[in-house]
Amino acid sequence: MITKHGSAIWQGNLKEGTGKVSTQSGALSSNPYGFNTRFDGQPGTNPEELIGAAHAACFSMALSNILSGKGIKVAKVETTSTISLSMDDGPKIVKAHLDVSIQSDGDEDTVMACAKEAETGCPVSAVLSCEITMDAKVSAA
Repeated sequence: MITKHGSAIWQGNLKEGTGKVSTQSGALSSNPYGFNTRFDGQPGTNPEELIGAAHAACFSMALSNILSGKGIKVAKVETTSTISLSMDDGPKIVKAHLDVSIQSDGDEDTVMACAKEAETGCPVSAVLSCEITMDAKVSAA
């Protein structure tokens, strides 16, 4: 079993407090976050942004694996995952939308079918308890 971890330190109350988030690899090391970066659009990171990055990375890898398994050469998969946080009835992630651009040597129908498989089959999609949607464009490599 592969295990990875992230960590966070929070000090203070919700609105005036501050936090720092880190990853095991050191890719993030004591990066600041807070109420203002999450809800007021101030510079800095926030949980939804980090989930979006993880989702985009995981989806891209899963799609590349699925395509390669079908003998389709992948030149590039470029993905953005937009995470929507609803404040109705308390904060809750309600949607993850994938915008994907795929460059490969596969025919469009096959590549799109593989993208649909990765949309729900990547490990991060599987852990998200929300609606997941996707818009994808396919072009030749």
